[in-house]
Parts: sequence; structure tokens; C-alpha cells
Amino acid sequence: MIHFVGAGSGAADLITVRGAKLLEQADVIVYAGSLVNPQLLDYAKEGCAIYDSAKMTLEEVLEVMIPAHQAGKAVVRLHTGDPCLYGAIREQMDELDKAGIDYAVTPGVSSFCGAASALKAEYTLPDVSQTVIITRMAGRTPVPEREALRKLASHGSTMVLFLSTGLIPKLVEELLAGGAYTADTPAAIVYKATWPDEKVFRCTIGTLEQTARENNITKTALITVGGFLGSEYERSKLYDPTFTTEFREASK
Repeated sequence: MIHFVGAGSGAADLITVRGAKLLEQADVIVYAGSLVNPQLLDYAKEGCAIYDSAKMTLEEVLEVMIPAHQAGKAVVRLHTGDPCLYGAIREQMDELDKAGIDYAVTPGVSSFCGAASALKAEYTLPDVSQTVIITRMAGRTPVPEREALRKLASHGSTMVLFLSTGLIPKLVEELLAGGAYTADTPAAIVYKATWPDEKVFRCTIGTLEQTARENNITKTALITVGGFLGSEYERSKLYDPTFTTEFREASK
């Protein structure tokens, strides 16, 4: 069994209990060194072989994991955040399927969750937004035309943008082209959410570029956009005393 493990959003103690136990048991760890907090490697036992995949190709990663597994060693592939988001795990799993090797995925706390905690915000506020769009700007990795940012922005829902901090001028253009947001729509940049050097910058779509430039933010940050960052919303019905639920009768 090869274990794909979500490292969490940054803080070493935000890995899941299961993920930490797998790291402690591992004979081999291949971790995403450009993004994973190196303090997580403190969970590794003495003698564990550790490889930084930031310097490796897919083929080189497999050349480590497959022979180690075949030799009876416990192997952990440690990915940043939750592996299901921009983790490039599908291509690894497909190769393991071809080799007849079993694997499992342990989820982690995604940085979009870490960003919300840093902002002390709720993405899904009644009468504001009940939808969260997680996406990215097209760069060296393209985005399908049907998912062009201006099309997604037309919904006006909460939006969390990965891998886009270096493309902010075009990002702003696309957000406004959707027609649902304005230059005054609240936005925020969260740099290294939940890491010790986390930083939060609140702004608007219209001041995103200036905010990033003034604070020298060019990578390792999420951009969040939407009315959830504002002050207006409706109270939840779930805890409204006039609302009957399966567990509570409405007060008269």
C-alpha cells in the first residue's frame, strides 16, 4: 500500500491524526518540498528515506515509490493541502494501477479552508452566497474555455483563486468582465495561510493589484473574492427561534 497524504494548509499540527501516524510509520517519504512545511518531516522516524519531489519528474517519483513498495517498505507521498486540489495525483495513481499496486488517499486541510480561518470568514452566508468556486487563472497550465474566469465570475458567488497571484492585472480584468462583480467588491489576499509567517491583506477587486504590489506578494497566496467578506448577510434559519427543525419546535 502506498499512501497519498494531505499535509494540510501549512501549520505542522494541522495534518490529520491519520496522516501523522502514516508519516511516523513510513520507511520512505516523497514530499512536495516547494509547498509542504518541512516541520512535518519531524514526524518521520529515524532512518526514513526522504525525497523532495520539487526536484523530481513524475517518472523519478515513481522510480522511488514503486521499488520501495515492492521491497515491502511503507511509502508516503506527501502533498500540500488536500491532494485532490491541484495535487497532480491522478497521473500517479494511474501509473500505480498499471503496476498493480494498491494505494489509499488520506485527505488534508486545504489552503482554501486555511484562508477562511485566517480571514475569520464564512464562505457561504445566507442571502450572500451559497456557492464557492475554486479555480485559477490560465497560465502555463491552460484552463478549459468553458471555465474561463469571466464566465465563472458572472455568477457573483464566493470565489477562491489558486495559483494566480502572479497574474493579478489580467485576473482583475477577467473578474470585472463577468459583470457580477464591481471594482468595489470585497477581496482579500491570504499569504501562506496557517504558516507562522501568514499574512492577510483585505482590499477590493479594484485595489488587488496595488495591494499585492505594495506588499510584494507574488506567489504562495490565495485570492478570495465576494460579498462574504462584507458585513451584510441574513441570519441562519437553522438557529432562528422562529424556525422549526427536526430537533426543535419554533417558539411562539
